[in-house]
Amino acid sequence: MEQVLDVYKRSYNSDFPVVCMDESPKQLIRETRIALPLSNGRPARYDYEYERCGTCTIFMANEPLIGKRMVKVTERRTKIDWAYFLEDIANSYKYARKITLVMDNLNTHNPGSLYEAFSPEKAKILWDRFEFVYTPKHGSWLNMAEIELNVLCRQCLNRRIDDISVLKAEIKAWQNHRNNLHSDINWRFTTNDARIKLKRLYPTFNESMSG
Repeated sequence: MEQVLDVYKRSYNSDFPVVCMDESPKQLIRETRIALPLSNGRPARYDYEYERCGTCTIFMANEPLIGKRMVKVTERRTKIDWAYFLEDIANSYKYARKITLVMDNLNTHNPGSLYEAFSPEKAKILWDRFEFVYTPKHGSWLNMAEIELNVLCRQCLNRRIDDISVLKAEIKAWQNHRNNLHSDINWRFTTNDARIKLKRLYPTFNESMSG
């Protein structure tokens, strides 16, 4: 946790950008009945019944300090999908010397996934572009990409969408709009805060034995 918080204290440096990455499943849902439209004094009404049309995965990467994000929708959440998303991130920061990538400890989030997707030579070149920083187990809330995913769900995905192509188009429009606004994240939780508010997570230190 403190390693992640130290990363968040870094000043902006285009040579060493700090990027947060996360992913989330999304269920594609179709209406089974025509909704009743908005009328005088009555909101639009939707039937509780729906039809499942499969699932997909939303990959999110955001650079909190400058309000930049990129989103990718895939049909699956595999090691290969993650590896290709990392290639997209690297291409987006082609002039950076090293990209610090904050993410959680999913089994797909490791260098071995790169070697399953690419040749050993390409996998190593891509791996060397990144510094991997992992959030602790049960500490995914430390990942600022999770905040961006929540904003995406509230602003863009708070309705039923049944077609993955429509989903991609809607998310692309949201991404461009939010990037044009340079919507950043003002992260305020520090290591000192953690040592006070999350004191229960630290080992017991007996000062009487420190001498």
